[in-house]
Amino acid sequence: MTEPVLAVEGLCKRFGALTVTDGVGFEVRPGEIHALIGPNGAGKTTLIQQLCGRLVPDAGTIRFLGGDITRLPAHARAQRGLARTFQITHLLPGFTVLQNVATAVQRRRGSSFRFFRPAGRDPDLNAAAQALLARTGLAARAATPAGALSHGEKRQLELAMALALEPKLLVLDEPMAGTGREETARLVELLKGLAGGLPMILVEHDMSAVFALADRISVLVYGRIIATGAPDEIRASPEVRAAYLGEEAA
Repeated sequence: MTEPVLAVEGLCKRFGALTVTDGVGFEVRPGEIHALIGPNGAGKTTLIQQLCGRLVPDAGTIRFLGGDITRLPAHARAQRGLARTFQITHLLPGFTVLQNVATAVQRRRGSSFRFFRPAGRDPDLNAAAQALLARTGLAARAATPAGALSHGEKRQLELAMALALEPKLLVLDEPMAGTGREETARLVELLKGLAGGLPMILVEHDMSAVFALADRISVLVYGRIIATGAPDEIRASPEVRAAYLGEEAA
């Protein structure tokens, strides 16, 4: 069997008397989109913070690409290829779309900002950034200030910047939050186009998007994984219906 890209075992995090993640374990396989779903307060954000190195677990292990990263800081995990997008976009609103992506390309290459040699004057940097914009459907918006983009376009830009880091695993933290129906559909199609070559963890409340994208789903309730399986298995699970999905699974 192929080794998982990410393997989490027995992950626990406590804040005083409150246990927020309680023995969490799951795997992300090569090329799959693995969704993490659950009600508000289930511990999803705390779990993601542990996976990405923002919080140190009290117990358990996290293995990424075969190596133990449980105690590694966030920047060291990013250097190994673990990239995350955020619920609230982190963009430079006064910079153009192209310049935002160029900063991410520079970061990946380890060069200084030289604050800030315009991307258009650096052919290699410009070409790399343009290719990422084409890949994420933003080529026509290259010269637009990031602050002038729609909410959904900002999500696309954030994704382009994450891809600029050449991740081995991409953690998507509620990418559909705040998007309208058309923007959500566009993001779903974009992520489908990336699927297969890039494994992803998808944390999302939009169940239509989850069931359209996920190869497997883990359901987190009160800090515990209560079920992991293919979308049809999760839909049909009485325990999952009772704890979270309810009529959404009908």
